[in-house]
Amino acid sequence: MEKIVRVVLGEPKAQPRHRHFQRGNFVTTYDPAAKLKESFAGILQAEAPKEPISEPMSLDLTFYMSRPKGHYGSGKKCECLKDSAPEHHSGRPDLDNLTKFVQDALNKIYYRDDALICQLTARKVYSERPRTEIVITTL
Repeated sequence: MEKIVRVVLGEPKAQPRHRHFQRGNFVTTYDPAAKLKESFAGILQAEAPKEPISEPMSLDLTFYMSRPKGHYGSGKKCECLKDSAPEHHSGRPDLDNLTKFVQDALNKIYYRDDALICQLTARKVYSERPRTEIVITTL
């Protein structure tokens, strides 16, 4: 059983919807996140396995999101977190869009096909250090 752990610093990105436009009688589709995925994958490329995984695997993703200013006190207590501040991030971006972005970015680099992912665990939480933690485990 092989286990790969990676961390990408920065605010987690979500997969936006594909865009369509018409030019004459032709409709074209494009991925507005193509450059973001390329950048995300580029960060992880140096540590990628020599051969993409080609067996069933588990993907565990944790998205650490920045806290909004409203979660902190004001004045002298501006560094202190309010008691009412939630631990888990329940707003946008949606968890499924965050996971899809990571799955698409790592496809063909860390694994041969994202269809090999048999088990997926994902969570969004707040953190002082925004990042995406990725754990890939072969089954």
